[in-house]
Amino acid sequence: MLIATGHVHVEPSDLDEFATDLQALAEASRRRDGNLLYAVAVDDRAAGRLIVVERWRDQASLAAHLQASDTGRFVKRWQGRMRADIRKYDAVNERAVAEE
Repeated sequence: MLIATGHVHVEPSDLDEFATDLQALAEASRRRDGNLLYAVAVDDRAAGRLIVVERWRDQASLAAHLQASDTGRFVKRWQGRMRADIRKYDAVNERAVAEE
């Protein structure tokens, strides 16, 4: 499993429009084969910062998402108006939080 998580920043005046567009992308992404979780939330409204958390079955699933036409349209629309620091992690020992 892969976990992608981090922050996306936009101008605070663009936050509502950006969040609406990102939420639409999240809804489409949740329906993609291999998606286990896609969540976005406003983290700091005054700073225009959102948090993104994604879980994907494997690299092929994530790659298909990144190459999907709606993902490309979203990036093209917001390119130059957003900056992101999202990192990908390999999860090799998944277990419940309470487990040791």
